[in-house]
Amino acid sequence: MASPEPVLTPRTGRVRAARRLATRRFRDRERAFLAEGPQAVREALGVEPTVVREVFATADATQRHPELVRAAGSRWSVVDADVVAALTDTVSPQGMVAVCDALDVPLAVALSTAPRLVAVCADVRDPGNAGAVLRCADAAGADVVVFAGDSVDPYNPKAVRASVGSLFHPHIVCDRDTVAVLAAVRGAGLQVLAADGGGEDLVDLDDAGALAGPTAWLFGNEAWGLPDDLRARADAVVGVPIYGRAESLNLATAAAVCLYASARAQRRGAAAGRGDLGGGGGS
Repeated sequence: MASPEPVLTPRTGRVRAARRLATRRFRDRERAFLAEGPQAVREALGVEPTVVREVFATADATQRHPELVRAAGSRWSVVDADVVAALTDTVSPQGMVAVCDALDVPLAVALSTAPRLVAVCADVRDPGNAGAVLRCADAAGADVVVFAGDSVDPYNPKAVRASVGSLFHPHIVCDRDTVAVLAAVRGAGLQVLAADGGGEDLVDLDDAGALAGPTAWLFGNEAWGLPDDLRARADAVVGVPIYGRAESLNLATAAAVCLYASARAQRRGAAAGRGDLGGGGGS
């Protein structure tokens, strides 16, 4: 007769090991992190090769998401709500948490894919902002997101939640040497545009066609922006025009505007190129 499945509790070894991933030291050591909620778990299960080690889910979440159960297979464990609660820091847990392999790759690997749109976060400290920028970059079609300098860990639980699954889409890079990051992206053929108030008008650059080429956008710290030495290493410092009375835009909003401006310009340029090719067929 087969042995019954062990009952998992917050004190069970597997659960306790997963709980430790709330701390960066253990995430770094285990090269793993936690992804909470059905959207994050869905995106994690869609990564090939798989990055999901195990999913802990309540019976209710299991019943509501049979497609995720099928995708996870033997990696899916049904647990009581107190187990899921122990693995999250939210007031109202979403019923499931996945233990995932770390996703970040060396910068050279990410740049070897010939990216056309890159977001570089320099000393971005707030995990909610980091996750929101990652989500904006993914939505705009960015190929790479770099967390440079003293930026927050992108696997921080709050950052993972704020990314709403986007963490699993672009190449993620973590590199403490921001100067080396900027040199590498420029060496890969991308222009570096620093998003900072008081720079060239984003709309003017767009009108001039300056956003159509491969671009790495550099975003600074939420409180003090970019230091002078990083601004000086950019090809241009670009500001988002403020037409109303707001003093400024927050980091994620500014990032969304800048990244979408580049995405639009690049797609417009690509469409024009296809039109030129098509128009020459009768000669």
